[in-house]
Amino acid sequence: MIYNKPPLSFEQQAELLISRGLEANKGELVSKLRVVNYYRLSGYWYPFRYPQTDTFKAHTTLDKIWRRYTFDRQLRLLTMDAIERVEIAIKTSIIYHHSQAYGAFGYTAPIYLPNLDNKNYYSFMDKIREATLRSKEAFVEHFKKNYGDTHLLLPLWMAAEIMTFGMMLTMFRGIEMKLQQTIAREYNVPDKVLLSWLVAINTIRNVCAHHGRLRDRVLDYTPMIPRVNKYPQWHDPVAIPQDRIFGILTILKYMMNIVAPQSGWSERFKSLLDKYHEIPIASMGMPDNWRQCPIWMESLQNKL
Repeated sequence: MIYNKPPLSFEQQAELLISRGLEANKGELVSKLRVVNYYRLSGYWYPFRYPQTDTFKAHTTLDKIWRRYTFDRQLRLLTMDAIERVEIAIKTSIIYHHSQAYGAFGYTAPIYLPNLDNKNYYSFMDKIREATLRSKEAFVEHFKKNYGDTHLLLPLWMAAEIMTFGMMLTMFRGIEMKLQQTIAREYNVPDKVLLSWLVAINTIRNVCAHHGRLRDRVLDYTPMIPRVNKYPQWHDPVAIPQDRIFGILTILKYMMNIVAPQSGWSERFKSLLDKYHEIPIASMGMPDNWRQCPIWMESLQNKL
């Protein structure tokens, strides 16, 4: 089948939407379409369409759709805030434990990243070298100037500052099991659970970085939820889902309780839900009684 839909002007796009039943001021709609692509915004009006047609349900307004869009945007920003804190904390743990065990440059020897095969190890090191060469950070330039005649690579605590989340994740995979277990104990979960969390968080970080829809997303990679017999707070009275964003948010909340308990992050999340109270949360994997989850209750009962 040949795709033959022609490009439309902003005015034509607005006229088309209004002709399909969207209640909107044309001028305001054109202004919105100038800053948010028609196709991008369509993901947020999809629930307001009649099945199998392009027409809108009765009383569908531009304001309703725009509030869905702005809610999702603010949810992404809030999620990224927590991810940043968790990423820095995990990097810090890796740096500390690995360098204490094997020194500043231990990561440059494959023997000290035993869980990476040769292909993944050398790919990881290539990325470190490329990031070092590209970096314009003052600390990198300083190190090159003063120590570049002897060292081609940065000490681990410097290298970590130019690592992406994905590179950090690779290093966590690569370090020996006893170090993984040591880091996981800081979060009171098994190392396999923590690894699955980091993989899932990295996936969501990429979604947020590329401005993807978050609220109603079904996760491509599902993190492990700790077992009920040892970790009942993840199951009773609220079962935390693996495949929806509420699962990721709960993982972030759990980790934030440890790395940034005074951040007020969960209060900001609650305020966001209150501000957009009309937006359904079921598609996020959140039941009506989500506030009764022990992981969330602490900060919701005590203003941080």
